[in-house]
Amino acid sequence: MPVDATLPYDDQNIFAKILRGEIPSQTVFDNEFALAFNDINPQSPTHILVIPKGPYVAWDDFSVRASDAEIVGFVKAVGEVARAAGLVAPGYRLLANNGLDSHQEVPHLHVHIFAGKRLGPLLSR
Repeated sequence: MPVDATLPYDDQNIFAKILRGEIPSQTVFDNEFALAFNDINPQSPTHILVIPKGPYVAWDDFSVRASDAEIVGFVKAVGEVARAAGLVAPGYRLLANNGLDSHQEVPHLHVHIFAGKRLGPLLSR
């Protein structure tokens, strides 16, 4: 069910539980600022989720409340994950849903990295 990105952070969301080690994940990257893991329901041959380690509902919340170090660290982590996965040359798509109209399903900021095939247009026309 989509979430309202203006709501307070819910520390019982699935990504918070993954960060606390309560739910396992297929980790592909882990540092001070971010955790990346394979999506359990991939929408493309490569589908990696990158989440900040802090409690941020969505991009807007993150951009307002995160420290400069967290923002830089998270953005750099997304790039590191893409490079380590060998996605730069063939190309990849980043997607971060923010709020109800975008169909954000988990109330923790996350960036999807899609790759591994030609992805087509972003939105249907």
